[in-house]
Parts: sequence; C-alpha cells; structure tokens
Amino acid sequence: MRHRLLFLCTGNSCRSQMAEGWTQHLWSDLFEVHSAGLVAHGLNKNAVKVMDELNIDISRHFSKSLSEISDKSFDFVITVCDLASESCPIFAGQTKRFHQGFQDPPKLAENAKSEEDALNHYRKVRDEIGEFVKKLPSFLQISS
Repeated sequence: MRHRLLFLCTGNSCRSQMAEGWTQHLWSDLFEVHSAGLVAHGLNKNAVKVMDELNIDISRHFSKSLSEISDKSFDFVITVCDLASESCPIFAGQTKRFHQGFQDPPKLAENAKSEEDALNHYRKVRDEIGEFVKKLPSFLQISS
C-alpha cells in the first residue's frame, strides 16, 4: 500500500511541483504523491526546465489550489514554504503534517544578471529539494 502524500506551497508553481516530481521519480512505489498551493499560480517554466535537466519531466503537471483536491485524503502533508505552513488548514483524519521550507527560486532570481544566473537559483533549490526527498522515508519515519 502506498502512502498518500501532499506537498503544499503558496502557489503550486515551483517548489511543490519540484518536490512532487522528485518523489514520483524516486519513490513512486512508496507514495501516491500530489502537490497543491493555497492558490494556483501556474506552472513555472524554469522549474520545468531545471527538472528536465535531470530527466524528471514535470511538464504535464498543472498548478492547482488546495480547494481543487479537497476530495482527497492524505497520510502526510509537507509544507515547503513558510506562508503555506502558517496558513495550512487542518486536515481531517490521521493526516500527519510536517514543514520543510525551501527558498523561493523566482524571488532568488529576481536580480539575476542573466538567464543562466537565474537558472542557477532554480538548480540550487531543485537540488536541495532532491536531497530532502531522497531522505523522505526516514524523515516521515516509514520503512522503504
């Protein structure tokens, strides 16, 4: 039986999408993974681009708000930004909630001098999320 997992962020455009992609790539046998935002901001093209560099395709993902998946139940909810953590609703049942914040790549890239410099901010956060997801079973204290 796979555990139902939700990554929650502010706009479901970047960090939560990357976390969903990493989890599908590394742990699809262990988790049924979803992502959502407090609101839907649309999928970030740079997030798609840097994930594709590692052959993780999130191009078919779409940004969705928490209300769009309200019919689903989750074993685990992980907020990946501070605003989502502060605004996270109560989930019914036995849902266990965790917070693991990551910096916001678009904000980090705001003053980048080139597209490559901007993408480097996305790569940094992508890699940090990847390292976190690699340890996900241990973090959630479940056996892999």
